[in-house]
Amino acid sequence: MSGNKTPNKAWGGRFSEATDEFVTRFTASADFDRRLYRQDIQGSLAHAQMLHGANLLDDNEYKLIEAGLGDILEDIESGQFSWSIELEDVHMNIEAALTKKIGEAGKKLHTGRSRNDQVATDIRLWLREEILNIQDELLRLQNGLLNLAEREAATIMPGFTHLQTAQPVTFGHHMMAWYEMLERDKGRLQDCHKRLNRSPLGAAALAGTSYPIDRELTASLLGFDSPTANSLDSVSDRDFAIEFCAFASLLMTHLSRASEELILWTSAQFGFIELPDRFCTGSSIMPQKKNPDVPELVRGKTGRVHGDLVALLTLMKAQPLAYNKDNQEDKEPLFDAVDTVRDCLRAFADMVPAVVINKDNMRSAALRGYSTATDLADYLVGKGLAFRDAHEAVGKAVAFGIKEEKDLAELSLTQLQKFNRSIKSDVFDVLTLEGSVNARNHLGGTAPEQVTKAVAEARKIMLR
Repeated sequence: MSGNKTPNKAWGGRFSEATDEFVTRFTASADFDRRLYRQDIQGSLAHAQMLHGANLLDDNEYKLIEAGLGDILEDIESGQFSWSIELEDVHMNIEAALTKKIGEAGKKLHTGRSRNDQVATDIRLWLREEILNIQDELLRLQNGLLNLAEREAATIMPGFTHLQTAQPVTFGHHMMAWYEMLERDKGRLQDCHKRLNRSPLGAAALAGTSYPIDRELTASLLGFDSPTANSLDSVSDRDFAIEFCAFASLLMTHLSRASEELILWTSAQFGFIELPDRFCTGSSIMPQKKNPDVPELVRGKTGRVHGDLVALLTLMKAQPLAYNKDNQEDKEPLFDAVDTVRDCLRAFADMVPAVVINKDNMRSAALRGYSTATDLADYLVGKGLAFRDAHEAVGKAVAFGIKEEKDLAELSLTQLQKFNRSIKSDVFDVLTLEGSVNARNHLGGTAPEQVTKAVAEARKIMLR
């Protein structure tokens, strides 16, 4: 390692030896935390307004700071700003640029705050905004699912357990299952937003500050619900970022499950749906291939979001109070989780309304696998048979059907009566696919009427 001096260290007064060049690069975060520039300037403007109100900045100093930060924002967004890793992070880069631009007044901006509460504030401001963006994409996907569920409320498909044909359901009912998963995810996201929306600004390094600051004012100016309650906790914890990544991991798990089903359904072996070409790719060697790359990538990206959560949990698990340099490592996993979730939701929200349904293939599949066997058992119970006896009788009927290579609905009345004499001609009403799904006409059931009601109720909830 070399001993070349790194210039412009704002904290260098106590040091007699220059920071090594490698250590400067190793400890710098400006390459990735610069994306917080808008939030950093937003927080600085609120802090400056508070300092002015507390007579810690005079009128001229406040005006210079306000104008200077505005100019820096324009420079950054126009690509004219010069970032330096020697200045370590987004905060020092902006502060150094401000001091260069307006002189001594720029040095007064940091009165009553530390980079510890500054970065905690910036991340909360940034994540709060990103949560709203993600919520918009989540709502767009939910609306797409509701429209699809309503349109396909009576479209029959096989329902599965263990990936084996179980009972007939409607495609609309299946889409509403996806919707319900996302609705819980949305609630978790909203809870996360509520808990993070408190301002750490004014906690300073760890103990607060001796200056007469007004934390209620800065919290209000920045749109927070209130200031945080404890200065040590304010600067050192990142549970709001962990909570977001926990939400993100659950959401991605749900999207991954949906992706798996889309992938299966597009295969030749299922043929239930088709994805438009714009969401698929081909093969460089097999000209017939149409690969469902978008759902496959969503399924794959789930692992990286799970990894982001584990990274943050591991980062925090052994830190003593208060702030530690470890927390510089909080941003990249959080940034990655946010970017990945937002992009995956956008892909799904674009793709789901464009899904083409193959109703005939779904219906044919539902007719295979004896999916109405439970309906026959329920029919026998209605005739007075105990359920366990009905279960045994229907099991024998299924075994007979397999031997004859016929579905239950294809067996004759005489053949069915071999298994129980109480079976009458009305049995064929319950052995139809329509009869099966319509019979489940209760709250949460798969009947088309219930699907339509569920869609209507969901739309009411989304309008609240």
